[in-house]
Amino acid sequence: MNKLITLVFLFFSTFLFAQIPAGYKPVKDTLAFKQKMEAQSKLVNTIESDFTQEKYLSVMSEKIITKGHFLFKKVNMLRWEYTTPLKYLIAINKDKMYIKDNGKVSKYDINSNKMFKSINEMMVNTVQGNLLTSKDYKAKYYENEKFYLLELTPLQKGAKDFLKVIQLYIDKTDYAVVKVKMIEPSDDYTMIDFSNRKTNQPIGDEKFIVK
Repeated sequence: MNKLITLVFLFFSTFLFAQIPAGYKPVKDTLAFKQKMEAQSKLVNTIESDFTQEKYLSVMSEKIITKGHFLFKKVNMLRWEYTTPLKYLIAINKDKMYIKDNGKVSKYDINSNKMFKSINEMMVNTVQGNLLTSKDYKAKYYENEKFYLLELTPLQKGAKDFLKVIQLYIDKTDYAVVKVKMIEPSDDYTMIDFSNRKTNQPIGDEKFIVK
């Protein structure tokens, strides 16, 4: 009987520890972390950054690598501009979304489209680190010496259809989101690394209007 109990314990221990990302451990005081993250995000009014995006598709032998420039401004303004190897632009200006592809600009009302609204909320809240307070996601908290790692599982059906989990890598020195990994139900994923980040520098509203 003792042997059986030992084997069962080892089985469940292996299962539980397998859920923890390699090199990380659970955050002990999640409340303190959330309070610090929320306080820091309130101090950030603008963000400017370069980014490298890596897209993995199981049907392709190689990952798709793109690079570009990112802008954020409170309240609810984002600009994702892909520059290499393709030119593609997504801009969000409050309740409007602009997409520029091959010189053609399309304009959408975010509030009239549930998918666009969900994507907008996810993108803005990801950048600001506000997803950890959202009731639309179940959060797990991990850390190592340099980073916090948040694993956010969507609870709403609309989001669950195209998103399995979001992983946010947060720098412990300034609580900035330095990497985002979005994993789809198929286990295909998109990973975005931010670099050369600048905060609270002046950014004109015209940057979030595409013509």
